[in-house]
Amino acid sequence: QTSSMVTKLRVAHIITQLELGGAQRNTLYTVKHLDENLFEPSLVSGPGGILDEEVKSEPSRTYFLKHLVRPVRPFRDFLAVCALYRWFRTHRPHIVHTHSSKAGILGRIAAYFAGIPVIIHTFHGFGFTPGQSAGVRNFYIALERFCARLSTHLIFVSEANREEARSLGIGATSPDSLIRSGIELVPPVGSHIRKELGIPSDAWVVTSIGNFKPQKNPLDLVKVAAGVLEKDRTIHFILVGDGELRSEAENYLSNYEFAAQVHFLGWRADANEILVGSNAFLLTSLWEGLPRALVEAFAASLPAVAYGVDGVKDILVNDQTGFLIPTGETSLAAEKVLWLKEHPEEAKRMGLQGRHLIETDFDINLMVRQQAALYARCYEEVPLKDYYEPTWNVFPPVN
Repeated sequence: QTSSMVTKLRVAHIITQLELGGAQRNTLYTVKHLDENLFEPSLVSGPGGILDEEVKSEPSRTYFLKHLVRPVRPFRDFLAVCALYRWFRTHRPHIVHTHSSKAGILGRIAAYFAGIPVIIHTFHGFGFTPGQSAGVRNFYIALERFCARLSTHLIFVSEANREEARSLGIGATSPDSLIRSGIELVPPVGSHIRKELGIPSDAWVVTSIGNFKPQKNPLDLVKVAAGVLEKDRTIHFILVGDGELRSEAENYLSNYEFAAQVHFLGWRADANEILVGSNAFLLTSLWEGLPRALVEAFAASLPAVAYGVDGVKDILVNDQTGFLIPTGETSLAAEKVLWLKEHPEEAKRMGLQGRHLIETDFDINLMVRQQAALYARCYEEVPLKDYYEPTWNVFPPVN
């Protein structure tokens, strides 16, 4: 099929799992909102994510591959590459756009050997993290360098991640772009959360949203809450999310008299309403690509207190939209939360500045338009416009 015959570009988005996270929500939004006069979007994911039900209503363009799983499983990972390769050869997308570390590695390898004309990857963060051993970290960095060489174009969601990649030699020969992970900018609505939880209407409420997993560092989150509540028992904390460390976080607070001031809500569909009913936002992640929850907090005009890690520093301006805290400084974070409560006018000003920042740079429809323009440009620049023959045709079939 030559370019002169292409009326719509087939774009396949590949993601490891449809968890409740920014990368997943933005990918789903892109698939649903690309101009269908110009594109035929599809989505490939591993099964078992909390958002699976959201896409099952559109089975014609959503595909689940059972061997695509989050943990590193060499044999299953090989089977996932085989399954992706066969899927690409069957559906023949013009463009493969991968997301998340695992799908980014396996998907780009399979797409390269299947002869996909355009291979794009978005770094929503990195698979190598500060807590890994040097050997494991260096192995993942080497994998990212290799897969960057297979990529037509790389997308970064934060300037900090782009700078880190360049410093590590990732993507040295590949063009790249900065495309922010956007959110839907809707007018603030009323919130019922205080009534639901029995929180007084005049109480100061601090909210945090995120997975209870090591990256999000929920134990520091509850340590900050404890530090605040030891000095001011009128404040309430709302923690939205769930995961492997939730019980440990709850147990940490169980011996405190003020434990009832910290509300563990699990995952909620009304997170934006909860933010609107709050006064400040708290984030203690150890690393971030670009934290969607922080973007949503700014959209709700909340000042933020957050550890100053990679992607956070892209959008939280210290003393202007909140406070950047050195990682692990829970006492300082608690002090800043209390400062915001004691200085309501300054806190309101910071929140409004955050909202202005989001309105300027983080409209999710702008994100979709930027990606669409990139797809068209990359395909036009492909030297051979006809669909490539597979580079290597020995991957076995997978059941």
